[in-house]
Amino acid sequence: MATVSLTLDEIFDLAKKTLLANGCDDETSSILADLIMKAERDGSLSHGLFRLPAYVSGLKSGKINGKARPEIKKISPSVVKVLGNNCLAPMVLNKGIPELVKAAKENGVAVLAITNSHHMAAMWPETEAIAEQGLVAFACTSYKPAVAPAGAIKPLYGTNPISFAWPRKGKTPVVYDMATASMAMGEVQVAKREGHKVPLGTGLTKDGKKTTDPGEIADGGVLLPFGGYKGSGIAMMVELLAGALVGDNFSYETAEKDNNDGGPPSGGEFILAISPDKLSGNDWDKHSSEFFDKMKSMDGVRLPGERRHKNRLDKGPRNINEELVNKIKSLS
Repeated sequence: MATVSLTLDEIFDLAKKTLLANGCDDETSSILADLIMKAERDGSLSHGLFRLPAYVSGLKSGKINGKARPEIKKISPSVVKVLGNNCLAPMVLNKGIPELVKAAKENGVAVLAITNSHHMAAMWPETEAIAEQGLVAFACTSYKPAVAPAGAIKPLYGTNPISFAWPRKGKTPVVYDMATASMAMGEVQVAKREGHKVPLGTGLTKDGKKTTDPGEIADGGVLLPFGGYKGSGIAMMVELLAGALVGDNFSYETAEKDNNDGGPPSGGEFILAISPDKLSGNDWDKHSSEFFDKMKSMDGVRLPGERRHKNRLDKGPRNINEELVNKIKSLS
């Protein structure tokens, strides 16, 4: 695979230039370009520049409004609702998370309910940002159907990612971000592009047969939930939290309304923030640090998010797929 070496600033500039050329204003372009750069910096390749052509597709079709602004509504002291107005999710989160953090610190717990926004990024950026403010965070969102419920061979659930972050005083938060599918569809698509196999059990062909070929899964096949019926139950939970509870669509409803331009569909997101200072008192950080130390004392164990945070320390250039870079350059 041929690659091109780009500095982090060059990645940001390439993303911002492309977004500006396709209908985003300066603020939206800067917010999303920064997110894309940070994904590449941290090694989250399936959510970095790889996603940019899909964002452009949604902007070009008019499904996504690159100049819109979300509307924030304070439903109660601990419930914040954000109407996305067809914004890209990073813009919605940029405006909504400060309100969520403020409400959680004042009340001990708060919920952010997001509707009508377009999410195609990783989820660790929002939970990590909340944890950096000293709060415990949980977030989830749905998508168009790509995952079969346990026992089925046809999709009903989205990949339905969840993310959890735990704050640590003076240290980076402990963060995990995972699809409730056996593998994120973005990772399947990257494997297809680069000619890699995927583990057996990742998904099925369009005929319902097990396969290790990512192309057979991505092109008309279906992903399986992680952990069989256990993961299937968690995926169902995400459908309810990010759909019915926030007042937005289930994945199958999203698919019925989407224009299939290849860009991220409109959907909802559920985010919960909890203040450990108010719930636990003053010793929660020491107590949890002892637990994490116990984990790390075990051979082969690393804390969730450690690999990304280690990658982050490297400020040097990143090797980016050359074909992808050329494709992105052609979009502007």
